[in-house]
Amino acid sequence: MDQPGNHIALRGNQAGAADRMRELLARTVQDHFADQPVRPDVVRFLSVLSKRPSSAPSTPMSLPSSGEWLLKILARENRFVFGVYRRHMKAIGYLGTLDRLFGVPATTRNWNTITAIARVLGKGGAEGDE
Repeated sequence: MDQPGNHIALRGNQAGAADRMRELLARTVQDHFADQPVRPDVVRFLSVLSKRPSSAPSTPMSLPSSGEWLLKILARENRFVFGVYRRHMKAIGYLGTLDRLFGVPATTRNWNTITAIARVLGKGGAEGDE
């Protein structure tokens, strides 16, 4: 049932999430993507691991390990994996190996999606949300 106080609590949680998201974005753009040029054939991404892995590969790393890279894992911070991939069909297969590499399920999103979510959270919810 919808209680009057529930909206206030929800807004408070959204504000906290927005603050954390903005902090993550600011730190990440400065730290992890700083040396990566913005190019039309390269996509920045963030993968969120379902839990902190008990062991993980050292970063940075490139896949495949020889020849031209299709996916680069730049860094991992707790459950967040930051990287870039080339716009190439084989890159999708390498994104699919993140679960195996880190030993836990991962959800990957384009960096543009992450920044759009942060913008919505920063405004306190979706447009027209009352």
